[in-house]
Amino acid sequence: MDPQLKDVSLKDLQSLIREMYFEKDVQRGIDGTFMWLMEEVGELATALRQGSIKEKEEEFADVIAWLATIANVAGIDLTKAIHEKYGTGCPGCGRLVCSCPMQEKP
Repeated sequence: MDPQLKDVSLKDLQSLIREMYFEKDVQRGIDGTFMWLMEEVGELATALRQGSIKEKEEEFADVIAWLATIANVAGIDLTKAIHEKYGTGCPGCGRLVCSCPMQEKP
């Protein structure tokens, strides 16, 4: 990893996306924003199968940005939501290292 890159917290990312796009995002609404998120998930799937590292990086960034966007429109604090669900371990088995059976979704 580039030593000049600064770590960005989830809270920082969500705030940055809110600052850049919130007015447009609210006008588009949850349904329209969700459709953009799904389009980016599809592009990520394509990049994972046949894309370069750069294309994969860009699509991961797009997916997380659109996820932050829809959370902003829905009024969800992603940091709080992740902490509450995953902050003490797997929501299925409660362990830090998941021991749920592979066929189960934790």
